[in-house]
Amino acid sequence: MEKTIVIKYGGHAMTDENLKENFARNIIALFKKKIKPVIVHGGGPQINNLLMRLGIVSEFINGLRVTDKAAMEVVEMTLCGSVNKAIVAQINKFKPIAVGISGKDANCISAKQLADKIKLGLVGEVKKVNPSIINILINNNFIPVIAPVGIGEDNKTYNINADIAASGIAAALCADSLILITDVDGILDKAGELLSRVNVEKIKQMIDQKIITAGMIPKIKCAVSALNKGVKKVSIVNGKKPNIISDTLMFGNNIGTEVTL
Repeated sequence: MEKTIVIKYGGHAMTDENLKENFARNIIALFKKKIKPVIVHGGGPQINNLLMRLGIVSEFINGLRVTDKAAMEVVEMTLCGSVNKAIVAQINKFKPIAVGISGKDANCISAKQLADKIKLGLVGEVKKVNPSIINILINNNFIPVIAPVGIGEDNKTYNINADIAASGIAAALCADSLILITDVDGILDKAGELLSRVNVEKIKQMIDQKIITAGMIPKIKCAVSALNKGVKKVSIVNGKKPNIISDTLMFGNNIGTEVTL
């Protein structure tokens, strides 16, 4: 039976030329094995660069970019334009099957503003995912490449964290697997050793003990949310390692950390 895999693509893997090509080759390899990949990408460094060139200062609160109207225009232009199309072009260099969309297309991602709107501005969270356009693409043998912006009931565009968007999309698709690509090997224990598998109870203990901190906490919350909504498997892996996607999915190598309930 064909499997649907949602991959959150971000970090160093999106900026290193060799890793970008390796990622595209891995995606094509999955496709040839009758696995249906769906890519949700970030683009923080690219957004930072353009904001800097335009003289717009970036501010972050708890890892989230404060996004006023001017910054949102840059975020949308970068994510839905240059970054999205660069990923599409990289994959299509090997086989012309990738199609770039954003969460606004066909109201794929309905968003709502985060509660602290005064501080964060146009930063949103996923209210609902309508997977129709994604299913049309994958059922017709295309690979969706999705920029994580959403549309609100107020018709405003919202900037959504790519991990959060990927988790919501994976749940809506009832995906067989969600892979969160980051710049570290996975979840590390107190001694700094990689945990190949960790459950929710252990995660809570590690957060309380401040073993898991900072940017890993929201990733884990996204992983747990996806599992609670029916996604069968969630892995956190290091995108700096070549062939991390094929090693994780096609060869069953125990790479990164699998999060379980």
